[in-house]
Amino acid sequence: MKIELSIITVNYNGLDDTCSLIDTIAFNDRMEVIVVDNGSATDEAAIISRRYPQVRTIRSNRNLGFAGGNNLGIEAACGDYLFLINNDTVFKTFDVSPLISRLESSDRIAVVCPKIRFAWEPQPIQFTGYTPLSAITLRNRSIGFGEDDHGQYDTPHPTPYAHGAAMMLRREAVKRVGLMPECYFLYYEELDWSMMFTRAGYELWYEPATTIYHKESQSTGADSPLKIYYVTRNRLLFARRNTRGVRRLLTYCYLTALVAPRDVVSHLLHRRPDLAKATLRGVGTFYFTTTDDTSN
Repeated sequence: MKIELSIITVNYNGLDDTCSLIDTIAFNDRMEVIVVDNGSATDEAAIISRRYPQVRTIRSNRNLGFAGGNNLGIEAACGDYLFLINNDTVFKTFDVSPLISRLESSDRIAVVCPKIRFAWEPQPIQFTGYTPLSAITLRNRSIGFGEDDHGQYDTPHPTPYAHGAAMMLRREAVKRVGLMPECYFLYYEELDWSMMFTRAGYELWYEPATTIYHKESQSTGADSPLKIYYVTRNRLLFARRNTRGVRRLLTYCYLTALVAPRDVVSHLLHRRPDLAKATLRGVGTFYFTTTDDTSN
């Protein structure tokens, strides 16, 4: 039987979370579940294979990053639709058919995201779509973030960017646009990918008929040096790849002369010199390391 849907999740030293996610998936004959073990300290792919023989596992001996891990899964997938989902999420009711229906409603729709709520009580909203990025500061917000869910965001609508925790894609659109950019390693890659789809003439949508629950930051920590480093570096990298001319110069100035110093001072005031160092390292890496990161 032809595989319609490939569910892909990336595991990095997150066996318990990954198993919790798998336990909430209702398997069927037209679906495959792929777990990419992205350089975990032990071979967690082997453990998952023993526990869940219906799950396809791929073991990478090194951490390829968020994009690299997902791309490995995409290249192995057989489905017409690809559902990339964080391993630190769970379903209460597994029903992804509304996401497929939304993709099938128009050839112009390449990506659709479900409603995302936090897993911790009282399970407030994390994502019901994004606002556009501002021109210079590159800031935006997640619509409904932190609000209790009373159904106030239950109308489907286009969104300028997909949320990396859960996004279903049309395979043919991925073939046309290309895989997720791997130059970021962590953070901003789905935002850049969204821009790639938009430039190719596709739409991205939010579909609230499916909901997932997100534990958030189980892999890197809410305020880890790793996260601070990549967020600092990658917002500059995103500006390089997606802005031009005077706008790019102004964005560089804003991020380098205002945001980075402000963050360093804030981290030091909060007695986190490790985070201040990570911020400075992120800026330094961007400006003083030459990488081939401008191609889409």
